[in-house]
Amino acid sequence: MKKISEQNLTLEEKWERATIANNFIFYKVMHQNPELCRELLEILLEIKIDRIELYQEDEIEVDYGKKAIRMDVYARGKDKSFNLEIQANDTGEIPERARYYQGLLDVDQLNRGQDYKSLTTSYVIFICIPDIFKNGLGKYTFENLCQENPEIRLNDRAYKYFFVAKNYDKLLNEEQKAFMKCLLTNESSNSFSEKIIRKVEDAKHNAQWRKHFMEFERQLAYSFREGKAEGMEEKAVEASLEFLKKGVSPEIIAECVKLPLEKVLELQKELMSQS
Repeated sequence: MKKISEQNLTLEEKWERATIANNFIFYKVMHQNPELCRELLEILLEIKIDRIELYQEDEIEVDYGKKAIRMDVYARGKDKSFNLEIQANDTGEIPERARYYQGLLDVDQLNRGQDYKSLTTSYVIFICIPDIFKNGLGKYTFENLCQENPEIRLNDRAYKYFFVAKNYDKLLNEEQKAFMKCLLTNESSNSFSEKIIRKVEDAKHNAQWRKHFMEFERQLAYSFREGKAEGMEEKAVEASLEFLKKGVSPEIIAECVKLPLEKVLELQKELMSQS
């Protein structure tokens, strides 16, 4: 049977097929069930967490004009902070995102006059469907070490974890393995993954969330189209500048690269002023 492309599905079909691997569903399920979120963090980090407080704001912006971030899960414990993200595709900049997110976690929690020792232990966790490092591991854990002697740790208490759902069979922790398998197949193999699936089904019966999902997907599609259009225009501008430098007439350029003649003439004027 031929697999139906996600892009060919209607919004209703996308809603019906959405699992915990979907960013919108993941966000809703985790925020609606803080104890479930705490249990997942305990499974992934293999530590005990007394309690967590979920940060409810969708977006964190530390200063006007600076890049804001929208986190799937931002949680705080007594002496720990957690950022948990679901990542379906390898965008090529996930390590840099993890760095930026971890820095913002620190900026967000340290108030004026506080000592740096007040910073909590921070965990940035990306649950990736593909293997972004392409080394076949089920989990990649990073902390700051001395290059001259890796046995010396910086002990800045900043950790980054990247789990790879497609390599779940390489994980030694059975609970981690069961959750990652659930992400891929939407099938339960232990009590926790069974709870996850039940909570996802509960979410599907929420009419308000369904409406928000539709709006979210429409906005994603719009943003994609706008970004694609902007990318095409940038390439057209670059090509026009190259043709102008070679002495091709603006009329011919406009026809070839599909830019308005007025835009090409404007580019020609800019080139002349620069020279």
